[in-house]
Amino acid sequence: MPSRRRKGRARVRGRDEGTVLGPAELGGELGERATLVQFSSAFCAPCRATRRVLGEVAAMVPGVSHLEIDAEDRLELVRALDILKTPTVLVLDARGRVVRRASGQPRRADVIAALGAAVAGG
Repeated sequence: MPSRRRKGRARVRGRDEGTVLGPAELGGELGERATLVQFSSAFCAPCRATRRVLGEVAAMVPGVSHLEIDAEDRLELVRALDILKTPTVLVLDARGRVVRRASGQPRRADVIAALGAAVAGG
């Protein structure tokens, strides 16, 4: 279990290296510059707060989109990406490459920093 200090912080995981997701896997279009992909579940209170934060950040940064995926409806994708809890947020660059991952409710500043890494190319 991640320490409290790391919960919600976007980081790079070796397993994510080389993972590329597109509209077919995600069920929605990628953002022009970056995409925030949120895995949620129906009765998850942190998921609702995460939805709000990611929606606000996506609205204030041009070319960034926010896609929310119901983990229970997409178990094959959850297993393939090793999503262990909700909310989990993946930050994708313009090509759909996973550049950051956060488990737990992220802080707005961490989301913005992770987007900076996605837009800058990793």
